[in-house]
Amino acid sequence: MADAVRVDLAEKFASFDKHWSPKLVETLDGYEIKLVKIMGDFVWHKHDDLDEMFLVIKGSFRMKFRDRDVDLAAGQMIVVPKGVEHCPTAAEECEIMLFERAGVVNTGDAAPNRLTNPIERI
Repeated sequence: MADAVRVDLAEKFASFDKHWSPKLVETLDGYEIKLVKIMGDFVWHKHDDLDEMFLVIKGSFRMKFRDRDVDLAAGQMIVVPKGVEHCPTAAEECEIMLFERAGVVNTGDAAPNRLTNPIERI
């Protein structure tokens, strides 16, 4: 039986600076728990076969959809359903926890670009 592991989110967030580069902190029944720092605009994209959950730990950001925008602050979360095009953006640095099925590419169906990053475990 594997041991339970305590994760210090502040320590994990302090271990990296790069924006839009999700870091794997733990796995849970085929899902990956990732931390990411965001600032500025991401790319419009969607994930045809999976939902994504964004939980704001620190700061705030806007999730843009084609028909509306949703503003989120620390302590709030949003689930983007599979197949829904979206584009996160943050005026200032924001720290987010992501819950996604293992193997998801952060830029979804968008062409690989400078924001497409492999997942690194921290």
